[in-house]
Amino acid sequence: MRLFRPWFFTVWLFPEALFREKTTEKVLFLTFDDGPDVISTLPLLNTLATYKVRAVFFCSGNAASENPDLMDKIRAEGHLVGNHGYNHLNGFVTTKKTYLSDIKKAAGFTSDSIFRPPYGRLRVSQYRELLKTYRIIMWDIMPYDFDRKFGSERSLSILEKRIRPGSVIVLHDSPRSTVLEFIEAFIVHAIEEGYRFKLPC
Repeated sequence: MRLFRPWFFTVWLFPEALFREKTTEKVLFLTFDDGPDVISTLPLLNTLATYKVRAVFFCSGNAASENPDLMDKIRAEGHLVGNHGYNHLNGFVTTKKTYLSDIKKAAGFTSDSIFRPPYGRLRVSQYRELLKTYRIIMWDIMPYDFDRKFGSERSLSILEKRIRPGSVIVLHDSPRSTVLEFIEAFIVHAIEEGYRFKLPC
């Protein structure tokens, strides 16, 4: 079963994490996980620049360390960089010490203030420790762009039908993602529906 929104109990467990901004204003928060990537990042940045959209790039510390020029370009174009861990660890099966150490290692290449857990999997003990330093940003809509079998048309349809004021949208900046096939169409649709894009912090 595919879930396009987070489980209710996840929102309940992590009350200080941002899943969706409480607002009636037609604003959206666009985020991208797993980059930077030598194939997808530049065309993605070009599309965002065309429509003057700023986003949060939750970058892998490993990928960021290997692509400093792309990291510089992301920042230079006014986007925020978030921490997505160094090795994309699953918090459910990783000890607190190892998990926090991985995030600290990534901070030198990404961010020491904004974090998104890989897979959205985070233990309560890890969450509480991270809150001392980080703003944790989850998501309101997951359109499965990382699954090519799911298809870009279905991902676009989910976004078009499910966006609502304050939605945090998670997409992926990686070769396996279909995001480049629909991101422009989605931005145009959202703007035509009266939405604007902003940064969450």
